[in-house]
Amino acid sequence: MKLRRYVNLVLTGIILVFCILILVDARNNETIGKEKTIQPKQYKGDVNMEKATFAAGCFWGVEEAFRNAKGVLGTTVGYIGGWLKNPTYKDVCSGKTGHAEAVEVVYDPEETSYNKLLELFWDIHNPTTLNRQGPDIGEQYRSAIFFHTSEQEALAVASKKKLEQNGRLKKPIVTEITAATQFFPAEEYHQQYLEKRKLKQCH
Repeated sequence: MKLRRYVNLVLTGIILVFCILILVDARNNETIGKEKTIQPKQYKGDVNMEKATFAAGCFWGVEEAFRNAKGVLGTTVGYIGGWLKNPTYKDVCSGKTGHAEAVEVVYDPEETSYNKLLELFWDIHNPTTLNRQGPDIGEQYRSAIFFHTSEQEALAVASKKKLEQNGRLKKPIVTEITAATQFFPAEEYHQQYLEKRKLKQCH
C-alpha cells in the first residue's frame, strides 16, 4: 500500500513538472511570435507618400535612425544596386552580387522633406570611407544614395556638394549617387532588427 502511494505521488509530481514546462515553453513561443510581428508605422491611406532609398553601412542601425525620424511612415531593409535576382543575406555578404545593404524609406512630404532625410543620412555614417563603416568592410556596406526622381538626384548632388564645401569633413566624400534599381526586401528577421531586440545601435 505504501509503495503504491509513493509511486502515485512520484507520477503526480512528474505530470505536474511536465505541465509547468509546457506552459513555460508556450509563453516563450508567444513572446518570440510577438517580436516577429513588429510592423512598420501605421498610416492612413490618404496620406501623400514618397520614397527614398539610402545605403550607409549595416542596415540595422540605418533603419533605426530613419524609422524614428519625423515624417517617416515606414521602413524596409533590403538589397539594391546589384545584378543577382532575389539575393539572400548570405549572397550579399559574399561581396559577389554588387548589392548594398540599404533602407527603403516611405515618408510624408508634408511632415518632412527629402533634404531633411539627406541631412540625417550624412549625419549617421562616415561618407569618406570606401566600402566600409566601422568594423563592417565590403562593397555591401558602401555609402550610396539611390534616387527615384530627377528632383531627388539634383537635391542629393547639391547636398553632397554643400557638405564637401563646408569643411566639416577632412577627407573626400565617396558616396555614390545613382538611380534606384530593383529593391529586394531582406529576410524577415532583419526587419526592425534592433527594435525587436531593444537595442539602440549595431556596434
